[in-house]
Amino acid sequence: MSGFRTDKRFIRRARELKTIAAMLRLYCRAHHDTQDALCSACSDLLDYAERRLQRCPFGDAKPTCNKCLVHCYAASRREQVRVVMRWAGPRMLRHHPIMGIRHLIDGRRPTPSLPDKKARKTDTSADD
Repeated sequence: MSGFRTDKRFIRRARELKTIAAMLRLYCRAHHDTQDALCSACSDLLDYAERRLQRCPFGDAKPTCNKCLVHCYAASRREQVRVVMRWAGPRMLRHHPIMGIRHLIDGRRPTPSLPDKKARKTDTSADD
């Protein structure tokens, strides 16, 4: 769960990855009878989410997924994440209150416009 180069002012992607990981742990523990580690399916979904976040065209200014203009997940993965988030979202306030509140605040931020392709290519090539 690393690989993000973030500006200290914008830590949105790293925080979102932590939130998704916490949601997956809650979901996996309740639905797949795991304790500390994720099952292979949930672990694969977390790896997929991390790869998608690393390639987000908005960078660290990204909106929450439900407000995003770009659907970066494949349809089947999007549905898997939606199921996890719908189940785990309400429970986040009880199990991870600070993380849950930050996610709610992030969801209230305005959605940025999509950066042009030239700016995105420059940003991703700087990460290499």
